[in-house]
Amino acid sequence: ALKVRVDEAWSDITVQLKRRADLIPNLIETVRGYASHEKEVFENVTKARAATISPEALEHPAQAGKAEGALQGALKSLFAVSEAYPVLVASTNFLELQRELTDTEDKVMAARRFFNGGVRELNTKILQFPNNVFASNLGFSEREFFEVEDPDAIAEPPTVKF
Repeated sequence: ALKVRVDEAWSDITVQLKRRADLIPNLIETVRGYASHEKEVFENVTKARAATISPEALEHPAQAGKAEGALQGALKSLFAVSEAYPVLVASTNFLELQRELTDTEDKVMAARRFFNGGVRELNTKILQFPNNVFASNLGFSEREFFEVEDPDAIAEPPTVKF
């Protein structure tokens, strides 16, 4: 039952990561309309987005954490560029995308806390006697936490200052 709960929690994370990945192309296109010369920023966000929804990231929490940190850094750069364009940050489309992205980031963080709590509980059970004997015989092993490689990258979600 605990393993199923952890698997379900990971599934919840992947759903939110995919939802956020679906928002990012629209955000890039919106910013590109005002700041088309910022090619490197757009490429970095696109690469980081692809890494967060790669099969490796969606199957392995450690890979997902690494990709997550890279994406947060790239998004901060994108929002820094957007601040130079007051008309952009005031546009309804940009504001709606910003709100949806922030909402999704909050859901990813909540799902990560729930997942890591389940992993902690599962790993503790697997290591305790007599559970460790049964776990070993049944092929259960400790699970990876979903941790971001650079905690500063997600310390605060990307925001736009008006």
